Amino acid sequence: MIKHGLRDGVPIALGYFSVAFSFGILAVGSGCAWWQALLISMANMTSAGQYAGLTVMAGAGTLIEMAFTQFVINLRYSLMSISLTQRVDDKFKGKYRALLGFGITDEIFAVSMNTGKSIRRSYFFGLIIISYLGWAAGTLAGAICGNILPEVVSSALGIALFGMFVAIVVPEVKAHRPVAIVVIIAMILSCILRYVPIFSAVSSGFAIIICSIIAAGIGAVLFPASPEETEAE
Repeated sequence: MIKHGLRDGVPIALGYFSVAFSFGILAVGSGCAWWQALLISMANMTSAGQYAGLTVMAGAGTLIEMAFTQFVINLRYSLMSISLTQRVDDKFKGKYRALLGFGITDEIFAVSMNTGKSIRRSYFFGLIIISYLGWAAGTLAGAICGNILPEVVSSALGIALFGMFVAIVVPEVKAHRPVAIVVIIAMILSCILRYVPIFSAVSSGFAIIICSIIAAGIGAVLFPASPEETEAE
C-alpha cells in the first residue's frame, strides 16, 4: 500500500515543489538564509501558514502575533484531522495519529478521502513522504537558485497549487451532484466573506473554516448519507 500512496502523492509533490520554490525565493528575499528557509518548510509543511509566518518575521512581529496568526490560519487542519480519524484503519493509533496530524494538508486530505475506503497507515505514510519531499526540495531549490529565474516566472509558479487542488475537486464535482452543490455553496460563501465590506475583518483562515462548516452542514441536511453508504465507508 505504501507504493499506492507514493504513486497518488506524485502530483501533490510536483505541485508543492513549484509553490515551495516561490516560498524559498521569498524567504531568502526577506532576510532568511537558505538553511533557515528549508528548516521552516521541513518543520511546518503548510503553505498559507508559512507565508503568513514569514510576513510576521519580516515585520519583526511578536511571538504572540505569530502564535495567533498560525492558530487562525491552520485551525482548519483540526477539522480535517477529525474527519480523517473516522476513516483510518485499526492500526492507525497512538503515535501514528500524531504523525497524521503533522502531515495533513488540504491536498493530502482530499486525496485520502477520495480513496473511497478505509485509509491504511502505510498508504497515508507514502502519501505524506513524497509530498513532504516535494515541499522541502522546492523550498531548497528556490532558496538557492531562485534568483536565476525572471520574477514573472517565479511568481507564476505559485498558481500551480491552486491548479492542482482544482484537479482534485473537479472529478468529484462531476461525478456527484451533492458534492457539486456543496462546492457551489462554499464558493458563494467565500465570495460573500471576501467582497462584502461588513466581513472585511474576517481572516482568510477563519473564512475557510466558516465556509467549510456551513457548506458541509447544509450538505449533511440536504443530502444525508444512507445506512448503506455509511456501512460501505
